[in-house]
Amino acid sequence: MKSYRFTVLIERDDDGYLVATVPALKSCYTQAKNMEELLPRIKEVIELCLQEEDPVPMSFEAVQQIEITV
Repeated sequence: MKSYRFTVLIERDDDGYLVATVPALKSCYTQAKNMEELLPRIKEVIELCLQEEDPVPMSFEAVQQIEITV
């Protein structure tokens, strides 16, 4: 068995849901009302995504929020 370590980005949307995404895996995301529900869900989604694709090698560097007015 191979072991992986992924960076998971967690944000809160306008409806109050937590949304988790995994940048190293395309279309790998899920959502939940709270962290207790979210963490098992994202682990399950990662396992499913790994059945379909190989992760893109990435390393975490930083998180930056940028505000743009248009």
